[in-house]
Amino acid sequence: MKLGLSIGYSGGEMRLPIEKVQLAERLGYDSVWTAEAYGSDALSPLAYLAAKTERIKLGTGVIQLAGRTPANAAMTIATIDALAGGGRVICGIGVSGPQIVEGWYGQPWGRPYYRIKDYVTIMKKILAREEPVVHEGKEISLPFSGEGALGVGKPLKSILHMNPNIPIWLGTGMESTVRLTAEIADGWLPLGLVPETYETYRPWIDEGLAKAGKDRSQFDAQGGGAVIVTDDVQSALDRLKPNIALYVGGMGHKTKNFHKEMMIRRGYGDAAERIQELYLAKHKREAIEAVPDEFVDQGALIGDRARIQKRFRDWEDSGITGFTVSGNEEALRLMAELARLNVDLTS
Repeated sequence: MKLGLSIGYSGGEMRLPIEKVQLAERLGYDSVWTAEAYGSDALSPLAYLAAKTERIKLGTGVIQLAGRTPANAAMTIATIDALAGGGRVICGIGVSGPQIVEGWYGQPWGRPYYRIKDYVTIMKKILAREEPVVHEGKEISLPFSGEGALGVGKPLKSILHMNPNIPIWLGTGMESTVRLTAEIADGWLPLGLVPETYETYRPWIDEGLAKAGKDRSQFDAQGGGAVIVTDDVQSALDRLKPNIALYVGGMGHKTKNFHKEMMIRRGYGDAAERIQELYLAKHKREAIEAVPDEFVDQGALIGDRARIQKRFRDWEDSGITGFTVSGNEEALRLMAELARLNVDLTS
C-alpha cells in the first residue's frame, strides 16, 4: 500500500517540517499532503517543498474550491508541477462548508454538486489545452455572462504548455458527490473513512466508474489517520479527542456540519448530537469527554507495534490504495516497515 505524509496547515506561525518530509521521501513514502482552512494556504508550501525534495508526490488535501476560480487553480497547480519537474503534483479539491465559503471567501454556497462538476471539467479543459476554454455550466461558465458582465469575455487557451495528466482528486463523503468523484476525478480523499465503512461507499464508487467507463485501476482512494506508537493507548486516544470535538461540535453550522454527518454515518449519531450540543454551549471539556474511545480508535493507528500492525491490516484489506500518516518520526519509520516499502530504515 502507498503511504502519504500529512502536514496539514499552519497554526499561528508558518512552519514547514522540511526534515520530516525529506525523511518520508527517503523511507519511500509516495506523497506529502498540505491543507488549508482560513490561514496558511495549501499551494504555496508545495512550491517550496518541490525545491527541497526530488521525487515524492506533492498533494493538496485539500484546496478549498471557493478560494480560487478553476482557471486560477489550474494555473497554480500546473506551475508547481512544472517547477517540480513534472508528474509530481496531485490536486485535491474540497468544497469546505457554507460558513467558510460565504463567511471567509464571500462566495455563495450554491449547489455544491454542480459546482464541483463544473470546476473539475473546466480545470481538465485548461490542462488539456486542446482549444480555447468554453464551458456552459449550471454553477460556473466560461466566458462569464452573468450579472455585471460586459459581454466581451474571450475564450482563452493557456500560454503555458501544461501537464495534461495532473491528477485531480476530490474530498467528498455524501452519496451523490462520492459517485460524482468516481465519475469525473482521478482519486478520492474520503472524509472520516475507516475500514468498517468502506463497503458503504463501494457501490457508489462502482456506479460512478461505470458511468465514466473506467475501472478501479484508474481510480485511487486514500484513507488516513493519526499514528501514535505508545504503550498507553488510553492517553493517546484522549490526545486526539479535542480536535474531533472541535470539528464535530464547532466546525460548521449547527445544521450543516460535514464532520458531524460523517460521525453519524459511522454509527455514532447520539454521540455526535451530544458533542455538538455541548460544544456550541461552550462546554468544551464536556464535549471532549463525550467523544467515544471506540470512534477515535477506529480512525487511528494507536498502540505498540503489534496492535498497529493488526489494525493496519484492516486498512490494507479494505480496498483503498493508500494511507496518509499523521505522526512523528517513530510513526513514519514504523509505517514504512509495516507497509513493506523496502527501503533502508536507517535513513
